[in-house]
Parts: sequence; C-alpha cells; structure tokens
Amino acid sequence: MSTFDDRVALITGAGSGIGRAMAVAFAKAGARVVACDIDKESAGQTAEEIGEAAVAVSADISDEASVAALTEAAIGAYGRIDVLCNNAGIMDTMALPADIPVELWERVLRVNLTGTFLVTHAVLPHMLRQGSGSIVNTASEAGIRGGAAGAAYTASKHGVVGLTRSVAWAHAKDGIRCNAILPGPTMTNIATNASFDPTGAARLGPVLALGERLAQPEQMADAALFLASDAASFINGAIVPVDGGWSAA
Repeated sequence: MSTFDDRVALITGAGSGIGRAMAVAFAKAGARVVACDIDKESAGQTAEEIGEAAVAVSADISDEASVAALTEAAIGAYGRIDVLCNNAGIMDTMALPADIPVELWERVLRVNLTGTFLVTHAVLPHMLRQGSGSIVNTASEAGIRGGAAGAAYTASKHGVVGLTRSVAWAHAKDGIRCNAILPGPTMTNIATNASFDPTGAARLGPVLALGERLAQPEQMADAALFLASDAASFINGAIVPVDGGWSAA
C-alpha cells in the first residue's frame, strides 16, 4: 500500500475505538493527523499517543459552527486536508419504530447523518481547490440491513450509504473519491453507556447473533487506510462490508 507522506488526515470520533485506531494507522503510514472528538481529553490522548505528527481538536459534528471551527483548525495546522474519515457517531436504544422517542430519533440522525454531511460539506471546498481528496465514511452493517440496530441508527446509516454514493458520483471528475466501510460487531465503546429497549433488543437478537464474532478496531482502520490510499485509486462509491462475512449470510 502506498504511504501517506505529506498528506493530512482528518478523523472524527478519534478519541476512542475505530476512530483512534484510524488515527494511529494513518500516522504510522506517514500522514499528519487531525484527531477530532467531542471529548477534548480523549482527542488529546490520541494525539499524544501519536506524537508530533498529530493535533487534537474538540468539535461537535452536529453543530455547523463547531464543524467550521474544526475545519479552520485543520487548515491552520497543516494547510490542507487530503483524507477525511467521517467516523464519529452515536448508538440508539434499539427501540422499534413505534417506540423510539422523537427526540432520540432527531439526535441520532443529527449526529450520524447530518454530522457526516456537515463535515463533508466543510472539507469539500478545500479538496476541490487541491483537485484531490479521499473521504471514507463509517457506515454500519445497519446501513444495509433492517434488523441490525434500532430504527434511528438504521435510518441514519442507510443515509450515510446514500450520502457516500452521492458524493462519489458528484465529484468523480474532480479527483475526489468517497467510499464507506460497514463495520460488523466491533470492540468499541459506542454502546457502553446505552440503555437498550428490551423489546427491540429481543426482536433484533436473532439477527445480531449472526455477527457475534467481534472485530478489533484496527481491522476497521486497515480497511479505511486502504480505501483512502492510492492503491484504491479507482475505487469510488464503494460500500464495503467489514464484518467477517455477516453480510454474506
């Protein structure tokens, strides 16, 4: 795989789990990394782990002003953005459609889908000026299934899949590629503080059991690294399951 020397990677949700693994992987491949997380302390820990090739930025991707400040900070630190990994996201409670509170629905969609759009929207002008760039979105197995999560999370990740394809199509002639990975069950803390709806969780149980083998965050990071690299220069608009075969069942 080609290196990322002289390239800059902006990674959201970089404070833990898949995002932190991505940040470390891109840095090891030679990139300078902007480690973004809503949790300032965890973003700082990731940047500290990487060393002088990284800066930490705290931002709320669901807020347009915060995203603008994030993009300005990245450009201010390194002058360009070559790779964007839209990885930040939140889980729902696995509630069935009739049971999910509207407030939770709006929060999950705001972070997972609108947040991904807002960061993409802010970064694209810089990539267009450069005439190059690679975007890797973290969707989910729930982005191609109806029974892998609750209604809000499922809808948000289906939306990320659609956004990925739209951006890929719109900017294919501009030197910008956009792809998505679909993680299966992975050892992260996205559900650590979640309180799951018992009815929804029981209904989803048989489907979730198909993906009971857990991946490591580094396995997701490796897939993102490949899609962002020159080795994948003709891969655009791809929706790539990284699930140990779950989607093949």
